[in-house]
Amino acid sequence: MVSSSHEALHRIFQEDTGAIVRALRQLLGVPFPEASSAFVVSPDLTEIAPVERRVDTLLQVETEADGTYLFAIESQSRRDPKKPAAWAYYLSYMHAKFGHQPVLIVLCPDEATARWAAHPIRLGIPDCPSLTVRPLVLGPGNTPVVTDAKDVVRDVPMAVFSAITHSKSENVDAILKALATTLNSLDPEQATIYAELVEAGLGNTPARKIWSDLMSALLNFFRSEHAQRAFAEVRAETRAETQVEVRAESVLRVLNARGLEVTAETRERVGSCKDLDLLDTWLDRAVTVSRAEDLFADC
Repeated sequence: MVSSSHEALHRIFQEDTGAIVRALRQLLGVPFPEASSAFVVSPDLTEIAPVERRVDTLLQVETEADGTYLFAIESQSRRDPKKPAAWAYYLSYMHAKFGHQPVLIVLCPDEATARWAAHPIRLGIPDCPSLTVRPLVLGPGNTPVVTDAKDVVRDVPMAVFSAITHSKSENVDAILKALATTLNSLDPEQATIYAELVEAGLGNTPARKIWSDLMSALLNFFRSEHAQRAFAEVRAETRAETQVEVRAESVLRVLNARGLEVTAETRERVGSCKDLDLLDTWLDRAVTVSRAEDLFADC
């Protein structure tokens, strides 16, 4: 269950990892190369020092022409004077740690915050900065209003993002109706995920009541025994995935806290493991091993 509007904004791009590339091209006009694959990686950018730094969503995107990119995707609902420095840190750390080109994308549900987030971040001498960060910002100003069901069908994740981003728009009723109509045609598992993202993403706006009413009608379609069984399976899978993610992060955190060097290969192997029992074994070993690579002995 998605718990907040903040989480819903970036979770859309976890559900469909290719959507962020489409957003860059279609909404921001960024000529990003053709991606061969894109997948979620651990968002933990914490160093050995006891300061936790975590991006909302971190995607690794592979391209045939330009190699690997890391997309740090941040949800930002209000101005935060501490964020620009954190964003600059994220990019520098990602580049130094992984050697891939980092990209910062900020998602804003209101135009004032989007304008603030788009300001270049300059560190150093004002007229000759040592580092300049230019966030790529997606907000109401450059996200289209999707009110045609045909457009929703063409790209459901981007339609969900549009609905959340334009939650305060005068057209929100039409936006949500078009989206609800399309969800009614999807399989129950996928529809449930997107419906929950929209509900959480709308926050405490009046649009949430509109969406709740639309979903009440939609539930009449989903109340079959087959649909209920599918919903239960989705929730069980989500809980299992969450357990795996937390356990993998715990393994890496223990290694970092002990001051052991964790290579990109080790981080990737731990982060991509879906076997909870194996992760438990690695967590036990992380407390005593002398090298991070010793986690994998006999595995």
